[in-house]
Amino acid sequence: MPIPPSISPVRRALAALAPCVALVGCAVGPDYVKPPAPTPVAYKEMKGWKRATPLDDMPRGEWWRPFKDQTLSGLISQVAVSNQNVAASDAAYRSAKALVREAQSSLYPTVSVAYTGTGAHNGSRTSGFSTGTATTLYTFDAGPQAAFTPDIWGKVRRAVESDVAGAQLSAADVAEATLSAQALLAVAYYNLRASDALKDLYDRTARDYQRTLEITERQYAAGVVSKADVATARTQLLNTQAQAINVGVSRAQYEHAIAVLIGRPPAELDVKRAAFAVTPPGVPVALPSTLLERRPDIAAAERAMQQQNALIGVAIAAYYPDISLSAAYGFAGRGPLAVSAANELWSVAFSAAQTVFDGGLRSATVDAARATYDQAVATYRQTVLSAFQGVEDQLAAIRILAQQQKVQDEAVKAAQEQVDVLLNQYTAGTVAFTAVVVAQAQLLSNQISSLTVRQNRFLATVQLIEALGGGWSADDLPSAQALEAAGGLVPRL
Repeated sequence: MPIPPSISPVRRALAALAPCVALVGCAVGPDYVKPPAPTPVAYKEMKGWKRATPLDDMPRGEWWRPFKDQTLSGLISQVAVSNQNVAASDAAYRSAKALVREAQSSLYPTVSVAYTGTGAHNGSRTSGFSTGTATTLYTFDAGPQAAFTPDIWGKVRRAVESDVAGAQLSAADVAEATLSAQALLAVAYYNLRASDALKDLYDRTARDYQRTLEITERQYAAGVVSKADVATARTQLLNTQAQAINVGVSRAQYEHAIAVLIGRPPAELDVKRAAFAVTPPGVPVALPSTLLERRPDIAAAERAMQQQNALIGVAIAAYYPDISLSAAYGFAGRGPLAVSAANELWSVAFSAAQTVFDGGLRSATVDAARATYDQAVATYRQTVLSAFQGVEDQLAAIRILAQQQKVQDEAVKAAQEQVDVLLNQYTAGTVAFTAVVVAQAQLLSNQISSLTVRQNRFLATVQLIEALGGGWSADDLPSAQALEAAGGLVPRL
């Protein structure tokens, strides 16, 4: 069938392949259906919690805002910008998006333009009485060529589907890396604040011990007690001062960790001392079923299933013949500008090839693809179970630690009363100094325990928010349509 000469040469080559596009059928292999996950109706450790409805009550985006700490907010906001693990995950996501475009390219014909020229020379020759004449002949061939392998069995489309799911998986990995780094920073920050509070506690205790030492010195000067009481009081004071100094080691390490998490050298960060908050904020907890859409690691595991499911179709497509089409259009003739209707030519070629024996290679490839998919399903379900465990762990920790805090604070008050009474009795000479030292040691121990409980409550709150997804949602993932459109217009085959 002649092609109208008004059509451009490139479009003529593509037009010759157009009827073959109709041969494209449905994609082979299983269509993806999300497998069920083990999801409880309610959290076991929800006792005493007020369920948050609707879901929008969950912290969104800047999940750290309820802590109302400007220093913490300023530090965490830098994670998404400067953290190198996040930057690496983002680069992996951009690479995954490029793979989508790379797979999409197989849905289009490959078009090339060639221009070739050949010269032949017939030189003069003398034989007997005859003399030849030298002649030069030039032939030229110019025009576009196109090759196309139609995706009849859906192998390419399954590959695109797999790469799209892989890109979504990488996007979820970016969110997971960001959330993880933010949570690590918050944990390091509250450990640092607890170190500040512990240093203050040791400093206050050292001042109290200094007054106790002065009392023993007066008692010794008066001849009421022996010099051993003075030595004991001085030893107690010096040990406490040494412990106060030692806190600086852990504080420095937490500060260094924060610096690295925001992508800065430790030498460039100085977190000023500040008071440690008393009570962590409350965290609204929605129904367990919403957790499947709120955690980026669960979303990544779910996308991995679809990625592997699509690769089963890619493996199955190997059972079907490979069909290739090619077309060429151009001009051939003598002279470098042999472009005329008389020199016009075009051609269309068709080829098909199918493997009839491969020693079981294709069946093994399909079996391997199915097994890899089953592995992805198991990984997904285990990720879901681990997520529920994380939420339950922190719900229990927050509830139990709150109860412990009340009792521990009462223990601190009782220990303080005991120290006050015994110190007065010692001053009056009615009790030995040993009783005072034991009571003061018990008071310091109870105060440290109370501070530790408060520290753990803040850490459990941070970890609960992380376990709930930090306000992230699967809706934040790039859609399959957006990822496919990023590579240009995909042919509707």
